Amino acid sequence: MAISLTETAAKEVKRIMTDQAERMGMKVDDMHLRLGVKGGGCNGFDYLMDIADRKGDDDELFEVHGVKIICDPKSHLYLAGVTVDFKDELMGRGFVFQNPNASSTCRCGSSFGV
Repeated sequence: MAISLTETAAKEVKRIMTDQAERMGMKVDDMHLRLGVKGGGCNGFDYLMDIADRKGDDDELFEVHGVKIICDPKSHLYLAGVTVDFKDELMGRGFVFQNPNASSTCRCGSSFGV
């Protein structure tokens, strides 16, 4: 199963990549959104998001709305079918994971359990 971004999330990722590329003297086309998970958080796993300038040999690659997404195979086990959205609301702004594999999530949405 693939990893997906909403159009709103893709726009925000592209904005972040453009800002970072300008600061680092890089091309936006060479950048990837790295998604992953690590042990921890309130429910067992934390979501990870980062901008990467290269794909690892074992990374899986997805392209959604013009954003190249990479994910290591272990994380993909937990992120298969996930959709990442971006919310900009009165009470806060940030990325939101809609994960069909999660049996529980914390209130802030940054960790999950399976």
